[in-house]
Amino acid sequence: MNTKKTALLAVNALEDKKAEDVRIIDISQISTIADYFIIADGSNKSQIQAMADNVSEVLSRAGVSLKQMEGYQNANWVLMDFQDVIIHIFDRENRLFYDLERIWRDGVLTDKEKLENE
Repeated sequence: MNTKKTALLAVNALEDKKAEDVRIIDISQISTIADYFIIADGSNKSQIQAMADNVSEVLSRAGVSLKQMEGYQNANWVLMDFQDVIIHIFDRENRLFYDLERIWRDGVLTDKEKLENE
């Protein structure tokens, strides 16, 4: 499966669990660690864990292996590494504090429609 399809499946899985402010950043031209960062936030621990569970389940069914996951127990920042797609699920406070969008501003902000049509 290509990385665009993986990213699209992940975004849809996040949105299925009512993820808020989902951002897709194409970092393929500026980093070798991944092609896409997906950043989203949830309103509470249960929702954040449900979002992580759904992403894991959907991508697993599509044959995409989860390389590593961190932060699930505390659920204030869950990091999910699917090799070429890295997903960050935050609570609102930690998303504002870490501000990954600013740190990775040299990446290209993209959206679902671009992933679907490329």
